[in-house]
Amino acid sequence: MDIKKRSVDYIKFFSYFIVVIFINLAGMTLFARWDLTENRIFSLSEASKQVVSTLKEPLTIHIFFTKKLPPPHNSTEQYLHDLLQEYAIYANKNFNYKFYDVSPDENDITQKARENRELAKNYGVYPVQVRNVEKDEVKFQNAYMGLVIIHGDMIEQIPTIPSTDGLEYQLTMAIRKLNNKTSALLNLEDTIKVKLFLSSSLYIIAPHMQLNNLDRLPEELKNVTEKINSKSYGKVAFEYINPSVDERLKTEAEKFKVPSFQWPSIKNKGVEAGQGKAGLVLTYKDKVVTIPLINAVRIPLIGTQYSVAEMAEMEEIINENLESLIDINEDIGVLSDHGAESISSFSWGQRDQSGLSVFQSLASQNYSIKNINLSDGSIPDSINCLVMIKPLEPFTDFELFQIDQFLMRGKNLAFFLDTFEEIMPGRQQGFGMGQMPQYIPIQTGLEKLLSHYGISINRSYVLDENCFQQEMPPEYGGGQKPIYFAPIISQSSINSQHPVMQNIKGIVAMKISPLSLNKDRMAQHGLLAEELFSSSEKSWEMADQINFNPMFSRPPRQTDEQRRFPLAYILEGEFPSFFEGKPIPEKKVSGEDLKEADGKKEIPAGPSKIKTEGDFLPKGKPGKIFIMASTEMLKDNLLDPNGRDPNTVFIMNVLDYLNNRDQIVAMRSKEQRFNPLRETGAGVRTFVKSFNIIGLPILVALFGLFVLFRRHSWKNRIQLMFNQEKV
Repeated sequence: MDIKKRSVDYIKFFSYFIVVIFINLAGMTLFARWDLTENRIFSLSEASKQVVSTLKEPLTIHIFFTKKLPPPHNSTEQYLHDLLQEYAIYANKNFNYKFYDVSPDENDITQKARENRELAKNYGVYPVQVRNVEKDEVKFQNAYMGLVIIHGDMIEQIPTIPSTDGLEYQLTMAIRKLNNKTSALLNLEDTIKVKLFLSSSLYIIAPHMQLNNLDRLPEELKNVTEKINSKSYGKVAFEYINPSVDERLKTEAEKFKVPSFQWPSIKNKGVEAGQGKAGLVLTYKDKVVTIPLINAVRIPLIGTQYSVAEMAEMEEIINENLESLIDINEDIGVLSDHGAESISSFSWGQRDQSGLSVFQSLASQNYSIKNINLSDGSIPDSINCLVMIKPLEPFTDFELFQIDQFLMRGKNLAFFLDTFEEIMPGRQQGFGMGQMPQYIPIQTGLEKLLSHYGISINRSYVLDENCFQQEMPPEYGGGQKPIYFAPIISQSSINSQHPVMQNIKGIVAMKISPLSLNKDRMAQHGLLAEELFSSSEKSWEMADQINFNPMFSRPPRQTDEQRRFPLAYILEGEFPSFFEGKPIPEKKVSGEDLKEADGKKEIPAGPSKIKTEGDFLPKGKPGKIFIMASTEMLKDNLLDPNGRDPNTVFIMNVLDYLNNRDQIVAMRSKEQRFNPLRETGAGVRTFVKSFNIIGLPILVALFGLFVLFRRHSWKNRIQLMFNQEKV
């Protein structure tokens, strides 16, 4: 009997052993995992799945990563393995990836690793220094942590991957960009011309501008262009033009607005007075991009310093502008007239913290920015979203009609508006002697348009006790000074259910005005208004006397003056036209328009006006309006150039949501790691502190008594069982 029982046990043991082996083998060969994180940050987004499943040309990713790196870099390589394996599951046959060994073997680099390092160098991936704490000693080691994406003849690098933050977004957007660029280049009907306008007269003055190698620029730029051409299916051609040798070439340079330089005679140096032009012009059909070549920076007490961009920079600049020229990205319109804050497709020079260079750079990565001048006529149909940033000048009824009908066509509008224009007093008016800037209400005519759609902006600013705290220097008493006009929007004031704000736990506002909804009008037209975020319950309005000096800002004495204010909305639905039942506005004709019409043998409709063309839409197709009364939130001092902080994610989510890129919004939002602690009252904090000090020890003691009681009961029960057996 015992032998039979023992045999059954052995059979069970070996059966279980074999099952465990098969489970481990399946785990090594099959890919499956459960993502239990809140934002599912380790699961591939739908946007990523779609991008790799629709590749039309072979795409290969080469990864150069040093093994056995110190924390936290050691987990990055494993994350890359898992991420790329998941890409491969959803990709088609055109997706491939390979890891290259670049690590030394027992401090002696092998021939294969040396070859791989040389390959990484050729692709533009170089080692970086990482800190390694070993045996209480801090050391630095060189490590490769980069990759390249090869698609056809084109290459996109991510030379350094310091962490896993935003890595899926970077990879997906790079793959998407290369895929679009390949398709656009292959479908080009003509070549892209790179024209270098460089006057030979500049060679004389160049040494005095500290530009000693200016005469080598044509050859260097030719080499750069040929390198770009080899990766662009032969669609790029270089041409050197010297405006000094022909007056007609000078006229052509002026047509392209190539920067011009003039200098006086320098007799002791033997330099005659003269002028010259220097610039790079990219043209494709009727599209033109002009790039300055010589950068001038004025430094007080020193003078003007001149410099020419490095050729490595020029390759990147030409590539970026080439992409905008052939429209590999979706168009996005930005209002460029009416005194609006416009952004161009190219900027070079020192970054201004009050400028929009970061916003421009981030937006141009995913969109082709098109400047829209409403006075020229209707907004192109290729644009799905029109962005208006702080217009100052009044709109005519004809221009408002263009905006209205653009929305009626099912398009989307983004309003980044300001309530007041800040006018700084000049020195002759007492600036610097205690006189404060003036704040003039902005009246553009957009107010009546927005009011008709059911929303309006209050002529005030929101101040909040829950705000940014500025560290004061010791000479000013130290400590922190509250900046009430910079509210910190906490998680409790954010609508986390909306896709734009999903996983965003806190943002910083600046000089922002509250918004008001006309709920009756919204309900009448079946419009949906989603509040994105608001101020805290401890906020108030500054309306009558505008003064942002922190020394003169105080919370109101009466707490009933404090309440929460809505600060950003997205409206959706079929909007009613502002011009329904009204005469259709007509465009006024200027003298130049009349001359142009006369030259074309065309007679304008009427002596001074041209009637609008196209059918009038009294009610719109489903569209969206975003509105926020603060352009400060687009400035460089509030946005992250890498696009990872909550403020930047919010702004970019708005653009993507208005361009119907919901999958991109979800992918970007899920990688938000900013998780601040929830704000609690003094009573809650006291309770938690007391519980940790007194409550936890009491709970531990009670649990010990409970265990002791259970053991005593179990002991008594066993004794009772033995006593019954004896009886």
